[in-house]
Amino acid sequence: MKRRTLDIILAGGGLMVAALLLALGLAVYGQYAFAQSYVTEELSAQKITFTPAEKLSAEEKDWKATSSCLVTYGGQLMQTGPQAECYAKNYIALHMETSAKTAGFPGATYATLGTIGGDLRAQVTAAKAKGDTVAATDLQKKVDTAASLRTTMQTGETLRGLLLTVYGFSTIGAMAGLAGTILYGIAAVMLLISFAGFVHAFVTPKEKVLFAPTGKPVTVPTPA
Repeated sequence: MKRRTLDIILAGGGLMVAALLLALGLAVYGQYAFAQSYVTEELSAQKITFTPAEKLSAEEKDWKATSSCLVTYGGQLMQTGPQAECYAKNYIALHMETSAKTAGFPGATYATLGTIGGDLRAQVTAAKAKGDTVAATDLQKKVDTAASLRTTMQTGETLRGLLLTVYGFSTIGAMAGLAGTILYGIAAVMLLISFAGFVHAFVTPKEKVLFAPTGKPVTVPTPA
């Protein structure tokens, strides 16, 4: 086979691979663009604004190592996945924890408050059965407090879950963007290699042949 022919075949194959990679890159990057625009549009519609940094309490700023993001995003309208994660994990989570402590149920969640409320109602029933109206009244106040806290927890955990879902969606989109960029880069490398192959093909003499026979006779050993 002539060297020029082989170079053209390989360079042409490289062009086809580059075109395929470019098409894949466009498709993947399109998903990234959709994810980012969708997240921005949906979050902006909620009109959630971070508390200005100067109005944050010391606890809000230092509750966790990641709470510094509340200062970074202070006063901004929530529009991105990382902002949603920051708000969910640091602002909402802190205030839910604080609400549970204030209500007298530290560490309680929406799920655990169901059990707590059930136990308290049973205690109310028992107190009434004994005729202890004072204890029944006190216990009923705890029941009401637990019920109110459970409603607060339901709202907080629902919003927190939705925001973290949005963050997850935006992260997948960001990964798609990275994948698209990598595909673009590989496609560019393949284009360069293919171009170099075509250049080499046309600077190689037409008569140059690969794996040409040497013309030397082959000696077959004779059996003894």
